[in-house]
Amino acid sequence: MAAGFASPVLSADCGSTPSAGIDWGDCNKKNLMLEGSDFQGANLADADLSLTNLSRTNLVSANLEKATLVRAWFTNAQAGKANFAKIEAYRSGFENVAAEGASFAGAELQRANFNGAKLTDVNFEKAELGRASFRNATLTGAKFGLANLSRADLGGATIEGPVSFDRAFMFLTRIEGLDLSAATGLEQAQIDLACGDAKTKLPAGMTPPDSWPCASD
Repeated sequence: MAAGFASPVLSADCGSTPSAGIDWGDCNKKNLMLEGSDFQGANLADADLSLTNLSRTNLVSANLEKATLVRAWFTNAQAGKANFAKIEAYRSGFENVAAEGASFAGAELQRANFNGAKLTDVNFEKAELGRASFRNATLTGAKFGLANLSRADLGGATIEGPVSFDRAFMFLTRIEGLDLSAATGLEQAQIDLACGDAKTKLPAGMTPPDSWPCASD
């Protein structure tokens, strides 16, 4: 091989150090400090990364499908177009993550923290998001179809255009102050369950229920 060119990592074992394109599929990587590592295009499917610090990592286009990420940290990570489908990530921290175009379809994300995250065009369809927090996140183009948003907090989120709530369960979902005028899939029954206020903007034809504003949770 010519000098100056490294061979690509195609199928590394679980003992290998992090690198772009690494294959850690089904590996046990619990309780590690991997802050700032490069996992671009990596295969982390079915891996156990619970309690692992992945803050500031590069996860662009990485595959984490069905990974176990309970109480893991992704603060300030780059995760555009990453695949988080069907992950288990209870109480995990995604604060300020940049995950535009990523998929969290079917993910278990109860009490996960997405505060300040960039989630434009992210797929949360059929995700479990009970008590998840999206405060000050960017949610333009996000898809919450059939998701469980029970007691989730979307307060302060930026929604500059469509966002889909088709058949989402929105029991006590905090939507105070949100501009949902371009939202799709919303029905009056969902609004009646949710928690908005006088500043919440609803799609045409919908009205705020008498229960607004909700009491503090």
